[in-house]
Amino acid sequence: MKRKNINIRKDLLYVSMCCMVTYSLSAQENITVNKGGLYIKPNTVIATYFDFSNKGTGNVINDGEFYFYGDYNNEGLFSFTTNQRTGYVVFEGSNKTIQSISGDSPSMFYDVLFNKAGGAYSFDLTNDISSQGKVNLLNGVVLMNKEQGGAFIFLKGATHINTSDKSHVDGEVSKQGNDNFRYPIGNGGYYRYAQISAPAAEADHYTGEYFLKNSNPLYPHTNKAPGIELIDTQEYWAVEQKENTQGSVLLTLSWDERTTPSALLANEAKDLRIVRWDASQNLWVNEGGIINRADKTVTTPAVVNGFGIFTLAKLTPDMDTPTEIVIYNGVTPNGDGSNDYFIIDNIQRYPNNSVRIYNRWGREIFKTTNYDSNGNVFRGYSENSANFKDGEKLPTGTYYYILEYEYTDAETPRMIKKSGFLHLEND
Repeated sequence: MKRKNINIRKDLLYVSMCCMVTYSLSAQENITVNKGGLYIKPNTVIATYFDFSNKGTGNVINDGEFYFYGDYNNEGLFSFTTNQRTGYVVFEGSNKTIQSISGDSPSMFYDVLFNKAGGAYSFDLTNDISSQGKVNLLNGVVLMNKEQGGAFIFLKGATHINTSDKSHVDGEVSKQGNDNFRYPIGNGGYYRYAQISAPAAEADHYTGEYFLKNSNPLYPHTNKAPGIELIDTQEYWAVEQKENTQGSVLLTLSWDERTTPSALLANEAKDLRIVRWDASQNLWVNEGGIINRADKTVTTPAVVNGFGIFTLAKLTPDMDTPTEIVIYNGVTPNGDGSNDYFIIDNIQRYPNNSVRIYNRWGREIFKTTNYDSNGNVFRGYSENSANFKDGEKLPTGTYYYILEYEYTDAETPRMIKKSGFLHLEND
């Protein structure tokens, strides 16, 4: 009699069976098969060394720990008990060069660990998997094969740890929920994240993917708005808003001297910005950007309707910074006559202007046109915002501004866009 391929690593394994549902494990042809109902209780650990197949009639509820050392295929139900936080799945693939994670039915995990050293990638993902807890990308690159049905979804509250060049997702990653999120994405052996601030709604859904390749063949760099001097020729990102998602978020892209052209980082990256391919205009447009040299990031308040293809670019020096405009980014509305409102010196010279201010979650809290023309200045209260009541006092903290104004140079008008941090002390 052949030995069943199941290793009980603690003393409890509870198999739930009811009515005509059956549960079976088979070591024939080096495969572990589940055809019925399997419930793994908390504090129970099981493992399968051979390939695992959860058939269409299979129903696995994992509130314990399940280790997979061979390939994984799910055609039935694989999930955990709602509100239970003990479910843990481990993919180690010790007997495979590349561990396959496949199947036509979605798999829902709470915590999951990927731990397998390999070559270009260690895991081939063609299953739709999601996590509500912690994704530990300890070792091995996950190739997310979207064309063959793969999906890697982080649900509300889900996070990832240990992400690096040797452990990330090569392909599209989805994020659902109203959390800040840094996409654990990369390509070509490099971890090159993009990040979004918290969306407005829990149901909001954004995807992110990184490409270590020149965007020029698909999105010609000769088609660019005035002021864009040089576009990244080695990498780009796709950050998309999925159906039924509305609102806006802050978008952050990172730079890395190993992948980002050195010409873009000249002058301490002062002229580095985020640019977006505008499909309606067939043109690269400047989305602005706030430089954080310590983190090697550029952040811009990005309008959701403008999501799609992004990359980094260098602006023509001083193209977006006429010297007569001076912005004071500290606001202390305490009535002492100093910085009681958001001061933009000489903005009155350019009445065709707009000012928008966002909180740290990317939600617009103030907007106006023809700034400082009739007392319409930002004093630490919301105004003309769909997210807050007019006149609502805003908390102390860091905000972001976008200033756009029409500037005429040698009788040629053009729109200037500036963005940056704004600190509010609102006692």
